[in-house]
Amino acid sequence: MVVLSQSALEHFSVIKTYKPSSCVFSEIPVIDIKNPEAKSHIVKACEEYGFFKLINHDVPLEFMANLEAQAVKFFNLSQSEKDKAGPPDPYGYGSKRIGPNGDVGWIEYLLLNTNPEINCQKTLAVFKDSPQIFRSAVEKYITDVKKMAYEVLELAADGLRIEPRNVLSKLIRDEKSDSCFRLNHYPPCPELQTLSGRNLIGFGEHTDPQIISVLRSNNTSGLQICLRDDTWVSVPPDHSSFFIFVGDALQVLTNGRFQSVKHRVLADTMKSRISMIYFGGPPLNEKITPLPSLVSKEEDCLYKEFTWCEYKYSAYKSKLADFRLGQFEKNVRSNQSQNQNHISPI
Repeated sequence: MVVLSQSALEHFSVIKTYKPSSCVFSEIPVIDIKNPEAKSHIVKACEEYGFFKLINHDVPLEFMANLEAQAVKFFNLSQSEKDKAGPPDPYGYGSKRIGPNGDVGWIEYLLLNTNPEINCQKTLAVFKDSPQIFRSAVEKYITDVKKMAYEVLELAADGLRIEPRNVLSKLIRDEKSDSCFRLNHYPPCPELQTLSGRNLIGFGEHTDPQIISVLRSNNTSGLQICLRDDTWVSVPPDHSSFFIFVGDALQVLTNGRFQSVKHRVLADTMKSRISMIYFGGPPLNEKITPLPSLVSKEEDCLYKEFTWCEYKYSAYKSKLADFRLGQFEKNVRSNQSQNQNHISPI
């Protein structure tokens, strides 16, 4: 009989476990960003899933590999060294605790501000031997990922036939854009094999509050999304491609035509998962409201106007799985629509 260590038992007592889904998402929309029809494919994917895989992009694989190597180097440091970059405020190093409201996961992470400076000093201090190498890896990666995110949003605007075509991208291009960048490490947990094939939750189910999220990971599985019928499906990893998520703010801007997608990450029992996510957000004082060109008459407007600061503060006060957009809905929606968008207690 295998006996779990006391430390493992303590972790398992507060972190949820799930049986891994046997359903692999084989119908994931795969979009070639250089395809002349990419704009219509992006709209279709955002309407049906709020999520798609992006290929044939211009982000060099070298940038992706270099940043992953720097992330691995950091997460392999001793705990005392990593803790020098924490606690998160919200930027910096964090472990297991996700936000201030009791959410936990089998995860450690670095959260970096992309404006006006990519890294806070306490994070750079950890890389005593090569801080400039780390900074350079992050800057090169984020610069190219931002350009790709702008292009995705402009193609989406083209597909929606709204003008100007930068109406969405300008929100995250703004020099005051409230965007951030996150490096996640989900350590393996071999002891979990004793729990009847269950996986620890790495990051609990949630939707992203920003406009757009751009994720890239190594080749370790774990990402799952929730389909409209509430089925959780596993997304096969692809270290050379990006996964694009519609955020809550984009759902509002498109008056619900695009839907933000619930997703979560399960930790692997044997392999580490490294992921890097750029969250494109608008300036704090930006008013978020459905674009007039997507609302035929006032009574069709589904959401109240709010600033990004108001929504960000509301999200910060909530738990991961809360239905954050509910209090910002303008009218009572049908039960079916509420069921599709409600987030259960990633």
